[in-house]
Amino acid sequence: MKKSYSKIGSIGIVFLLTALCSNAKAQTKTVTGTVTVGENQTPLSGVNVSQEGSDQVTQTNSKGFYILQINGENPIIIFRHPEYAEKRITVNGKAVINLSLDQKVQGIEEVVVNAGYYNVKEKESTGSIAKVSAKDIENQPVTNVLSSVQGRLAGVTITQNSGVPGGGYDIQIRGRNSLRNKDNSTIDGNQPLYVIDGVPMGGEMTSLYSTVILPGRSLNPLNSINPNDIEKIEILKDADATAIYGSRGANGVVLVTTKRGKSKRLNLNFNTSYGLSTVISNLNLINTSEYLSMRKKAFENDGISTYPATAYDINGTWNQDRYTNWPDKLVGNTAALSNTQLSLNGGGETTNFLLSLSNNEQTTVFGEDFKYKSKNISSHISHRSADNKFQMNIANSFSIQKNNVIRTDITRQAYNLVPNAPELYNSEGGLNWQNNTFANPVAAYNSTYTNENKQFLNSITTQYEVYKNLLLKLNGGFNYQTFEELSLQPNTIYNPAYAAGQSSATSTASKNNQDRFSFIIEPQINWNYQSEHHKIDALAGGTFQRETNEQGSIVGVGFESNAFITNIGAARTKTVSDQITNEYRYAAFFGRLNYQYLNKYIINLTGRRDGSSRFGPNKKFANFAAVGGAWLFKKEKFAENLEWLSFGKLRGSYGTAGSDNIGDYQYLDTYTVSSSYIYNSVTGLIPSRLYNGNYSWEKTKKLEVALELGLFKDHINITTAWYRNLSSNQLVGYQLPSITGFTSVLANLDATVENKGWEFELAAQPLKTGSLKWDTNFNISFPTNKLVSFPGLEGSTYANQFIIGQSTSIIKLYQLEGIDPKTGKYSFTDFNGDGKISSPEDNKVAQDISVKFFGGWSNSFRYKNWDVSFLFQFVKQKNRNYNSIITVPGSMNNQPVEVLDVWSTDNPTGTYMPYTSGVNTLHTFFQNSTASVSDASFIRLKNVQLGYQIPLKNSVFRNVKIYIQGQNLLTVTKYFGVDPEFLALGYLPPLKTYSFGLQFNL
Repeated sequence: MKKSYSKIGSIGIVFLLTALCSNAKAQTKTVTGTVTVGENQTPLSGVNVSQEGSDQVTQTNSKGFYILQINGENPIIIFRHPEYAEKRITVNGKAVINLSLDQKVQGIEEVVVNAGYYNVKEKESTGSIAKVSAKDIENQPVTNVLSSVQGRLAGVTITQNSGVPGGGYDIQIRGRNSLRNKDNSTIDGNQPLYVIDGVPMGGEMTSLYSTVILPGRSLNPLNSINPNDIEKIEILKDADATAIYGSRGANGVVLVTTKRGKSKRLNLNFNTSYGLSTVISNLNLINTSEYLSMRKKAFENDGISTYPATAYDINGTWNQDRYTNWPDKLVGNTAALSNTQLSLNGGGETTNFLLSLSNNEQTTVFGEDFKYKSKNISSHISHRSADNKFQMNIANSFSIQKNNVIRTDITRQAYNLVPNAPELYNSEGGLNWQNNTFANPVAAYNSTYTNENKQFLNSITTQYEVYKNLLLKLNGGFNYQTFEELSLQPNTIYNPAYAAGQSSATSTASKNNQDRFSFIIEPQINWNYQSEHHKIDALAGGTFQRETNEQGSIVGVGFESNAFITNIGAARTKTVSDQITNEYRYAAFFGRLNYQYLNKYIINLTGRRDGSSRFGPNKKFANFAAVGGAWLFKKEKFAENLEWLSFGKLRGSYGTAGSDNIGDYQYLDTYTVSSSYIYNSVTGLIPSRLYNGNYSWEKTKKLEVALELGLFKDHINITTAWYRNLSSNQLVGYQLPSITGFTSVLANLDATVENKGWEFELAAQPLKTGSLKWDTNFNISFPTNKLVSFPGLEGSTYANQFIIGQSTSIIKLYQLEGIDPKTGKYSFTDFNGDGKISSPEDNKVAQDISVKFFGGWSNSFRYKNWDVSFLFQFVKQKNRNYNSIITVPGSMNNQPVEVLDVWSTDNPTGTYMPYTSGVNTLHTFFQNSTASVSDASFIRLKNVQLGYQIPLKNSVFRNVKIYIQGQNLLTVTKYFGVDPEFLALGYLPPLKTYSFGLQFNL
């Protein structure tokens, strides 16, 4: 009986299981469809398609197609893609579901930023990190990415040195912390650290011969990277973000991440653009009639009735009816630029790659065949294991920049040349010297400056998950760079009537070579833990870096023919400089501990112990640390029900960072080989620097408090930050008694510089209705800078440069009181009352030429296939004006129209004293008086772009876009000078550019 029951039970169970399986099979269905984006319904690959509450997941292929098995009565399907807004669709019995995804509104909750050694969600970040993405960078008609980010970042000022391509940029992140600059030191102690894909780049290559064409001999390190190869730029500003970089983070850190392969299908992209550039100028000059009237009045004032034989402009030698706009003639040419890029990217489930080739060429406004060329090859390979435990990224970049320009910038000469000067060329096409009366400015075209920079940059990042939540990482890479420059001064730059211009025996060639090789290895271990209420992320690692620089130069004078001028070995006289090899070694241990409680209270601790070969044996190591905290108060009960507030965070940080940007061997006794001191045929050595074993780091203490808000579902995001940086232990020249044989020795003095200020940022999406989208961003910064202390300042060589309690960017000037009606001469305040004007006794007026506030306002609009964007940049400042370099009014030089406001009894309020044809002893005081500084504020339409994506059907192309761009299109300013953006007057200003481009994607 029991056996029968058992048999019946077994049969029942079998029937029950069969029924259940049949029912499950009946409820399992297949859903298919296609996912697209945009007005053209472009197929989108890589979309994760899943059923809510199920582990069934699939992904769209290269055609946007998917197949998903679902079950249940009426399930919900979720479509997710990192770059597009998530969509949830109820099946409602449908077997085919096609849909289009919208561009994601990426709020602060979702943005991930790179903090150097780790990534962090922006909502959880305790530090200050500014970010610019590829969409704001790419396709702009620039050769350096810094041009494209001007005005976009709060707290970051960027100034372009010159309109000559291949030059430098001055970038300041929250002000100037160091007293060392190019005026009082060979190295600017305020430059940030550049890190490309995790590999620190060295400073600027040392240029010896570019002074008269590139201000400050500056060649920015980012010239070697094509802006279109950059995925994003992040700038670390506060202590929490920079302390982990220790001795190199005081002036901020610029992190550049290059593009990498993303798509699982093969993509071929071709982008080409062509543009035209012209000079920006706000300075108007007098015409021939006004000029000749000025000259005649000058001779009349000097009591000269018979014009000198050398006054060719007015004594009848030159045509007095002739007029030439020399700025337009000499620097008013149109420069052409072209940029072409071809990239290939693709991959599979575990491996992606990208290969990019680009070529950029730009001519100059000087005319002739001067040209800047840049060629780049970059690649990126990323791989992960199938179980995601192992990951590796390899990035390589090889670039060549060749720059061939005029040796001497003739911008200043163009504004000084008299309007009735003769033709540049004679009837035979040769240089016109007008019977030896004309110093022809285009003779300078025969003198050239060329440089070639080659760079190979490699970075490797690997990580392996040893155990759950425990990662071993290894970052490494190397940077190899060669730099060669050649300066040629053939005799043809001189009038052949004079000795210097008659023979190639006076021709000069100068050559400089520099090689740099550096490598870095950074092993790391990362552990994280997460529970219901707690989250811990810990990082520990080390750094070892070694860099060698080799440099040598040679100058040759006198050649049998200028055909041999590039071969200095053919020179009759050769001078070989020291052949120098420098080595820099750097080692460090660093760590980070991040703790979160309830996902709303966050504390972040970072620290680093650094050792550098650049400092004395007593001070080779130093410690740097920071603490940051954040409170996500939106998650508190008092804010949970505030529907208008979608995000709220209060954060702050305090810590120290340092700077070892001071050059190598500065603490050692050094000697210079002297060819002028020879004894018994033995070349002598001259002491050039004194030993200082306590030579140490400059340190900066950083404090910041910030409030971040997201309003109306993150359609409006606001950030307000206050910061204060105190930089001490300043490396300056300590004055020594003359008996030592040295005027000073570099030492750390207890001088302190304070930088503090406010930063405000606003990002909003005012419109997002249907096909119309509008994004707007605004930022403004109010920095202040002050020298807090400088013991012994009054008795030092810096007494005429700094004042305690004032900005470190002051210049001391004579006080111009006006023009004395009794003498008709400039009158200056005699502060010490000794009856004469002299320095440093009487140049006591301190004018601050630092920036008072700056910012930018950008907007982008998208309507169907059209997109348009523009950026305004604004700066409030004072600076040197044209009066600081103006020639004596009445001399044989052209003048701006402002000199027509000359003093006379009929014009007692005139600005300039009566014209004179000779030497004016008061003119130098005038150039360095309060008249030489004025408002240099400006508002600039920095960039405009209009693009149209061509609708395509059944085409081999995925999409085709045409676009036009404008750069520096409009400048509103009251500045008296050529352009208000400069570091040194008299050089070519930034250029206005229009460009047209095409972009094809296969």
